Amino acid sequence: MINQTNSYNTLNQGVLPFFISDCLDICDPVFTFDELVGGMNLEKYLKNVPEHKLGRIRYNPVKMLKTVLFGFMSEGYISLRGLQENCRVNIRFMYLMDRETPSYRTFSYFINDVLKDSIEDIFNDINQEIFSRHKVDLNHLYIDGSKFEANANKYTWVWKKATEKSRYRLFEKITKLLQEINSDLQWSGIKIETNTEYMPEYMRQITERFSEIWKLDTSTFVSGKGHRKTVQQRQYEKLVEYTTKLNEYVTKISICGENRNSYSKTDPSATFMRIKTDYMGNDQLLPAYNVQIGVADEYIAVVDVNQYRSDMDCFIPLMNKYYETYGFYPKYPVADAGYGSFNNYIFCEQKGMKKYMKFTMFKKETTDKKYHNDPFRAVNFEIGDDGKMRCPNGRSFNFLYRQHVKGNQYGRQEEVYQCEDCSGCPYASKCKKTDKNKTVRINEELTAMHQEVINNLESIQGALLRMNRSIQAEGTFGIIKNDRWYKRIVRKGIESVKLEVLLVSIGHNLYKYHNKKMRLQEAA
Repeated sequence: MINQTNSYNTLNQGVLPFFISDCLDICDPVFTFDELVGGMNLEKYLKNVPEHKLGRIRYNPVKMLKTVLFGFMSEGYISLRGLQENCRVNIRFMYLMDRETPSYRTFSYFINDVLKDSIEDIFNDINQEIFSRHKVDLNHLYIDGSKFEANANKYTWVWKKATEKSRYRLFEKITKLLQEINSDLQWSGIKIETNTEYMPEYMRQITERFSEIWKLDTSTFVSGKGHRKTVQQRQYEKLVEYTTKLNEYVTKISICGENRNSYSKTDPSATFMRIKTDYMGNDQLLPAYNVQIGVADEYIAVVDVNQYRSDMDCFIPLMNKYYETYGFYPKYPVADAGYGSFNNYIFCEQKGMKKYMKFTMFKKETTDKKYHNDPFRAVNFEIGDDGKMRCPNGRSFNFLYRQHVKGNQYGRQEEVYQCEDCSGCPYASKCKKTDKNKTVRINEELTAMHQEVINNLESIQGALLRMNRSIQAEGTFGIIKNDRWYKRIVRKGIESVKLEVLLVSIGHNLYKYHNKKMRLQEAA
């Protein structure tokens, strides 16, 4: 007898549990995230949500906000289509969205239109919640910067200096054309005023006046082979051409502004900088943004996006942003040699901060004894009884003049001294490189600041702070770039880039919070 067993179940039969949360581990990151963010009033950040009148019922904006933040927490950077796909297949995102599946267009509208104005408040409030739970020390701030390549084409540069040169060449052409027009208008007694510089509006007025004087009709203008243009038509077309070109130059210079020398045509907010990513191997400049962070106990306490190429110019804006957020300045701002400048040291003195930022020659000053004790350096010259500096050969230096240092905000001046006579000096080959008498520039105030920085950073506390900066600040960029694969800006425009960087920073802090919480549970 054959034992035959029939199966009456179906492959797609419903099974328990019905709740998605029962399918997740109790230590899952989504529960850590939901416990932290769920206790905050998220509705206050969603003021830009328009009133619902027609169409299908909208997705819950609070759930959308949670989903976006968790996406950046889990992935480092997550695309719009990545959010859409995860809501369909990832049970963590299903748990947050309650099985709803918004499209990538919905997420795009939500991030760009709803979150854009409130993302900085979200970043600060989440930080305050994390910092209060983990007792974060905000008096020690570890600062670092990194240049992220912009979403712009490589060879779309506009150089400010080249544009200014082209504009002045255009001014000469305009003057020559106006002189030619004036010579043709001598019979009428009309004379167009010429200048060394011109504005587009003035050129438009001249063009209109020229057209009225000669009663030109542009519809009768001729062009092409076999047609001969009149003198007036040629002059009129040149006026229009020069006006258009002048307007283009003015627009380019205004986009650059006072603090930039370049920008990209495909992303005018991006500045061409020298970054580590060198595709061609020829040390070329690439469009990029300078992202600055201040790290406290491994969390990003403050973040800023700048268009400056140098980190020195980014220190003061970052500290002012820190003050606006927390109401005080950090007592110990620790930074590398890219931030040590006279402006930044004076700013620290004014705001009650200690000087723990290296200067450019800090490593050589502290490790190279030959350089430090070099008798031919001006700082090592002896001061005679008469108050004058004397070189190793005993020749005195005479004061010449004081000069302002370019780009200094606090009126820094350098004193220039020159040796009385270098002829016949046996040390001339070691002391100077020219045939003229040796000239040195002295700034005693800056030299004293450098010595103060050396004393601070060479102390036991300074050594610990330098070590922590390399671990925390540089380590944060290492995690963001290499562990979580965020190496290039996706959005265009300075405001959109700030939105993107703030989302990445929020995700990093939530990621750090979960990892620390898990380590504390294991230790307990």
